[in-house]
Amino acid sequence: MTIAVLSGLVRPLVEPHLPPGIEARWYTSVEELLALAPEAEIGWFDLDKKEPMIAAVRAAGNLRWLNSIYAGLDFLPLDLLAEREVTITNGAGINALTIAEYVVMLMLVHAKGYRDVVRAQDRREWLLDSPGKIELAGSRALLLGTGAIGGLVKTRLEAFEVEVVPVRRTAAEGALGPDEWRPRLGEFDWIILAVPATPETDAMIGSAELAAMKSSAVIVNIARGAVIDQEALVAALEARSIGGALLDVTTPEPLPADHKLWSLDNAQVTMHLSGRAQSKMFVRSAERFVENCRRYVAGEPLGPIFDPARGY
Repeated sequence: MTIAVLSGLVRPLVEPHLPPGIEARWYTSVEELLALAPEAEIGWFDLDKKEPMIAAVRAAGNLRWLNSIYAGLDFLPLDLLAEREVTITNGAGINALTIAEYVVMLMLVHAKGYRDVVRAQDRREWLLDSPGKIELAGSRALLLGTGAIGGLVKTRLEAFEVEVVPVRRTAAEGALGPDEWRPRLGEFDWIILAVPATPETDAMIGSAELAAMKSSAVIVNIARGAVIDQEALVAALEARSIGGALLDVTTPEPLPADHKLWSLDNAQVTMHLSGRAQSKMFVRSAERFVENCRRYVAGEPLGPIFDPARGY
């Protein structure tokens, strides 16, 4: 019998559908997880806090397959998981739809000055003109990150007649290669970051990249806060050398209450809510996990696979 240690939060969605051969043991607290982890051949150890997840992985010496709802798992002891030859499936694509919708929302809010409209309503003030006059149609967006999220962002923006130019690992028609996008930053109205968090993407947008952008360009980050040199971004926003920043992610998180980003009128901070602006995350995750359980028992490949060496 294969032992699966799983969160009690998904029990109603998973338990009735588990295939024969898998025996589930459910945890509802950190203490229960840490007690059960050594028994797990299959583990779904997700918690709100990273430290006990790390401790559970370290304790799970019999683990063969680790599943997670999170897409980014760089906080886990990846070297240990690779050494133990643990198969890892992550949440890539689970929240892609809602995050893509969030990108469009952020861009429209900026383009139409909608924050000022809401504030005027709060003051019961009847505005006589729109505080924002930008149209998405006819603008150009550079899309860094062409995974599940990036793909959905592209199709949605194209419906608004935005020309979207993706960056791919190899140059292709309508796309830029990894060494081609920096010299062309000044051609775009929107810079959208949807890349995974890896050493390669750490601070990929720094002072040089910000200086190369149009003075009206807006950067949209739904990747990880570390992808941008945040101090350089604040300096660019204060100098108004770029048009704005729409940030679902920051460094650190939560952002300290006295951080400058909160008070800059050309920055929007949305507290890493893009993936949470939905009600189907656990349903999608449970359905994917149950299908992978069927595949595991049948000896078929699991997916999507997280590669510890690549970091995504």
